[in-house]
Amino acid sequence: MESGGKSSSDGRMLTQERDEDLLVDFLNTLDTDSATDELATQAGLDAWASRHGLSAGDLDEARKTRDALRLLVTGGQPQLPSVSLRASCDSGGVCLSSETAAEAALAATVVLSIQGRISRVKLCQADTCREAYYDLSRNGSRAWCSMEVCGNRAKARSFRSKQA
Repeated sequence: MESGGKSSSDGRMLTQERDEDLLVDFLNTLDTDSATDELATQAGLDAWASRHGLSAGDLDEARKTRDALRLLVTGGQPQLPSVSLRASCDSGGVCLSSETAAEAALAATVVLSIQGRISRVKLCQADTCREAYYDLSRNGSRAWCSMEVCGNRAKARSFRSKQA
């Protein structure tokens, strides 16, 4: 079961992207570290959607979907915007067809949830970062987007506090 692609008029998937990659990239359209939001304007949404082979869709719907999904991956139970997803069958099984950025992100979330992998999509625990990432650690316990940056800062802060 896969999602995240744009379907042609006959339902074929035109582009294929791994669900976790699409979802993480969609969640990272909001960068709290640098205070930038790719979805601040319709042009930003258009550019993001174009890079993923999708149509942009409604800007407000995309923002609401992104914000709800960011809350979901931190353990919240958000109210999801109502978007259309179409199920279809091909030689690989059942697919969720999506046209817009919001539909593709939601379809990826549904697939990851069904597969039991949505818990591996996380937001960095560093308060100044909050970047989304897909946790590939064996036991799913990774806490930071990057051990080299956010993890190192947290461990150094912990070490200094113990020394004081």
